[in-house]
Amino acid sequence: VQLVESGGGLVQAGGSLRLSCEVSGFSWDRFEDYGIGWFRQVPGKEREGISCIGPKDGNTYYADSVKGRFTISSDSAKNMVYLEMTSLKPEDTAVYFCAAEYLGWVEIEKCQDYDYWGQGTQVTVSS
Repeated sequence: VQLVESGGGLVQAGGSLRLSCEVSGFSWDRFEDYGIGWFRQVPGKEREGISCIGPKDGNTYYADSVKGRFTISSDSAKNMVYLEMTSLKPEDTAVYFCAAEYLGWVEIEKCQDYDYWGQGTQVTVSS
């Protein structure tokens, strides 16, 4: 499974960005068989799972740090997952990664232990 993120960039505090994650490389399985998550990492800090989704049933998870500001969605026809980020704050500055894992091995509500990762996209929020 391969993942490619796009949509990062520089934005002022209070602004919005939309990240996209294209998922490909399925063999016997399908996009709906996977949980997809967005994670972020700042140098010197642990990677944070901020939002995850199960495309099959639409189950979602949000970390408290982004709840009410970020929205995750998926498009099974396009094998895409999106992260709509609004009311951005300087502390949202990080490299954002999307990741995937077979649904049988993860719980969306925990948003952790994903094995397939994209290369990341930088999001910088200026004050």
